[in-house]
Amino acid sequence: MRFYILMAGICMMSCQKSDSSLIGNYRLLESTTIKGKDTIRLLVDSTKTEMIKMINTTHFSFFNHDKNQGKDSTALFVSGGGTYLLEGDNYTENLDFCSYRPWEGKQFKFTISLRGDTLVQEGME
Repeated sequence: MRFYILMAGICMMSCQKSDSSLIGNYRLLESTTIKGKDTIRLLVDSTKTEMIKMINTTHFSFFNHDKNQGKDSTALFVSGGGTYLLEGDNYTENLDFCSYRPWEGKQFKFTISLRGDTLVQEGME
């Protein structure tokens, strides 16, 4: 089963100056998941969870966790990272490490755009 994911509104926390404007640290603010005929829009409650994505010249990583240190039903921790390839607005992640081990070694293709300080990432997971 495939999930279509539109990750929109990932606001940039800070960005290092580089030849690539993609390089930086991003915080997830909202996401839209389309599964079949269902669309789920999620506005992140930053008092309960936080997801960040870091991109440098060769690698990416992401971390998602609950802010209650796993002590209740909102317990969550997901992380991963690897190399990426950027060709125009085509962004491909090679997931070398992942806390969800069956996804290790998989490749994920996205279309990305930068709108001011916002990274918009669309694709299939």
